[in-house]
Amino acid sequence: MRARDKAAVSALRSALAALDNAEAVPVGEAELRGVALEHAPVGAGATEAARRELSEDHVVDVVRAEAAERLEAAEQLSAPAHAGRSAQLRAEAAVLLRFLDGPGTTAQDTVPHRP
Repeated sequence: MRARDKAAVSALRSALAALDNAEAVPVGEAELRGVALEHAPVGAGATEAARRELSEDHVVDVVRAEAAERLEAAEQLSAPAHAGRSAQLRAEAAVLLRFLDGPGTTAQDTVPHRP
C-alpha cells in the first residue's frame, strides 16, 4: 500500500477475502430451525461460529486458484479496448504467484493453462 502498487493491493485484498471465505464454516439450516425464542443465544458473540483452520496446502491452493482466475479472465479479454484490464489481471496474478513461488517466477511458469 505504501508503494502505491495498485495491482499488488488489489490482488492481496482479494486473496485475503478468498482465504477468509475458505475459513468460514457453513451454518446448517437444521441448527437454526426449531429453537424457541427463549432458548436462543443472546449477547455479544453468541452467534459467532468457530472458523476453520486452513492447512498451508489449502492456503496455497486458494491463492493459486485466485491467480488462475485472473489469468483466465485476462485471456478472455482479447479485444484491444480491454488491453489495460488484461494487463492489470496478469500483474495481479504475478503478484500472487510471487508470494507462493518466489520473486523469479512468472505467471506462465506456475499456473497450468486450461484448454
